[in-house]
Amino acid sequence: MALNPDDNGSIRLDKWLWAARFYKTRAIAKDMINGGKVHYNGARTKSSKNAQIGDTVKIRQGYDDKEIVIKKLSDVRQSAAIAQALYEETASSIAKRAVNAEARRLNILNNPAPEHKPDKKQRRQLIRFKAC
Repeated sequence: MALNPDDNGSIRLDKWLWAARFYKTRAIAKDMINGGKVHYNGARTKSSKNAQIGDTVKIRQGYDDKEIVIKKLSDVRQSAAIAQALYEETASSIAKRAVNAEARRLNILNNPAPEHKPDKKQRRQLIRFKAC
């Protein structure tokens, strides 16, 4: 595992997020940081902020908020197994994501989608029914 931190033991946050495989490109990581989707130690930050071991990063990806603690630094994008060793997600973050996923799943069960679209005859029947 080739870790290449800077001399002072820190690395740019956008580069670290890319190396940890949270984002596919550094440009996307930079856009997410500048767009406020990433918080560093509880505050909005810039992409040039230096990440340090032990700091917390809150990342919004899709419906999920992940709160992670930086364990190792790397500026090289490597395999997923190595990338997962760079950070640790907090227990509260994991529990919160599980609760949110369950809520989304239950909402889908309450509002089922039809298996197929209505055909022409069924559409006409719906229109007649709604007009009455």
